[in-house]
Parts: sequence; structure tokens; C-alpha cells
Amino acid sequence: MSVRRIPPIETDVRRQIYDYVERQGAVDPETIAAALDIDPESFNHHLAILKRDGHLAVQHGQVQVALDGGAAEEFTEAGVEYVIRPARQEDLSGIVGAIRETVEKQRYVEAETVAEQLEYEDALLRHNDARTRMFFVSVVDDEVVGWAHVEGSEVAKLAHTAAVTVGVLPEYRRHGMGSHLLQRSLTWAAEHGYEKVYNSIPATNQLAAEFLEANGWETEAIRKDHYKIGDRYVAELMMARTLR
Repeated sequence: MSVRRIPPIETDVRRQIYDYVERQGAVDPETIAAALDIDPESFNHHLAILKRDGHLAVQHGQVQVALDGGAAEEFTEAGVEYVIRPARQEDLSGIVGAIRETVEKQRYVEAETVAEQLEYEDALLRHNDARTRMFFVSVVDDEVVGWAHVEGSEVAKLAHTAAVTVGVLPEYRRHGMGSHLLQRSLTWAAEHGYEKVYNSIPATNQLAAEFLEANGWETEAIRKDHYKIGDRYVAELMMARTLR
């Protein structure tokens, strides 16, 4: 099974609806119909077919891309109760905030790039002809305190690989969240046809390097002086894990 290619959408109208929702992230049905100038009755028919065929889903009254991430899981470790679940569009600001806080405490350039993409696009999940992007979150009292991100490319020679980032707010580390988030993202990637995942981090981020190594990742290459952080040049650790 692979989600990296969008299954054929039969009509131009349905493709327009899908593309609009994919760009927006999550939209109420009335807004879509008005934006695309589609008669409400006709729109409801097309939306029903797009839902039937697994292209779109409706959650909390909002239409969004259908990327099945599985069920929510509850955990209690070291006195902290939390939930690991697929992210929703409404989690976007919480994810960006968690990434920014993590980046501030410990250099993580790949994650910072993800945060910038989210803020620019204002859409969480992506599934188009160029890429697929999936998120999982760790939630305490309905607040995002950690994330995992999987992003694949449609470039033919890289279609078997996906980038993965993961992070947890410093106050919530050592409760197993990072490991659960990472495993959830790797399981999803493997189930959807990806054979290898990768991540690049500054060599100064030893905490992240040790965490990935403890979870079966290896450093495949080192690029000297690849990052310039402040006035310092820092090497890049190119890390990966095979899922086959």
C-alpha cells in the first residue's frame, strides 16, 4: 500500500474541490462551495463521492484531506497522562509553538524549516502530486507538547524515502513521549510504502543524535561546517534508518 500518489479523481470539479481543500488544510463545506462557485446540491454530491473514495474526510464540520493516521493512544508514564494521536488542522499553531520552543532550547534546523513551512502554507497535512506530509502529536490536557512529522517526496529516485522530525517540549521529556511519537511515525511510514527515513541535525545537538541512535538510526555522513549558527560553523550529521 502507498499513499504517495493521489488515486485518480474522476471529474474536474472533484479535482478542484480536492485541490482547494488540500491547499487550505481544513475548510467548512459552505466556504468551499462559495469559493469554487458550485451549486450547494451539486457540491454535496461531489463531496459525498470524494468521501466515499477516501480522498476527503469531514471532522468537526471541517473538510480535510483523508490521511489515515490510526487511533489515539493513551499513556501514563512518570505520573504524566498524555495522548499520542494523528494531528488535526487545529493543532497547527500548537505544533509550530512546540517546534519553536524546542529549536530555541536546542538547535534543530530541519524542524525549524518545518515550522516555517507550516506558517507560510497554513496547512498541516499535505497530500498532492509533489509530496505527502503527515503529523502526529503528543497532547496533555488538549495542549500539544510534542510532535512527529513525516514528509515524502514524489521525485522518482527519492520516492522510497521520507524525512522525519520529532521533538518534545523540555518540560515533558523523560516520559516516553519522544519514543512513542517516533515509533508512531516510523510505523506509519513503513505501512505506506516508505523504505528509508532520514533526518539531519547539527553536530552540536548531541541530545537528538543520542536519541536517534538509541532508536536504531545511524549517521551515514558528516558535512563539515554545513550550518552557520551565530558566528560558528557547525557540522551536519546526516542520519537515517532503514524500514525494510
